[in-house]
Amino acid sequence: MKRILFVCLGNICRSPTAHAVLRQLAVQRGLELEVESAGTSASHKGEPPDPRSVRVGSAAGYDFSALRSRPVQDGDFAYYDLILAMDKQNLRELASRCPESYQHKLRLMLSFHPEYPRYQEVPDPYYGGSKGFELVLRLLEESCQQLLQQLPVLAEPEGQSAR
Repeated sequence: MKRILFVCLGNICRSPTAHAVLRQLAVQRGLELEVESAGTSASHKGEPPDPRSVRVGSAAGYDFSALRSRPVQDGDFAYYDLILAMDKQNLRELASRCPESYQHKLRLMLSFHPEYPRYQEVPDPYYGGSKGFELVLRLLEESCQQLLQQLPVLAEPEGQSAR
């Protein structure tokens, strides 16, 4: 598995934060991953991430400078190996657009969180205060760490397991 797409609604808060976190963790571990983020809505197309996401993420050492919002495209379902939705609403939207042959690539981001299923959705911090952005960053850091630990198992062909 080499290509991972993170998806939220507008692609300005949660998914670009996941994008920045996983990209940096992969570099730190010497892993070659293609990481991208997108939104189920095109309402923020071309915009940089929310300044509050950038402020909280930058304080923790993550780089958001090259990130720009883009909508999910039909070709994403074939191209990406794993498509991770931040919440159930966006997962449903992705599932409704995704061809049957690629449905297995769709998952909730927090399915990788160490306390899943207690935590299932990354809350949208857009209308909240700074504490919401800090929570989002913490949940995504924990989930991305778990995702990287599970990546070798996820990359195996179906029907095979680690020996």
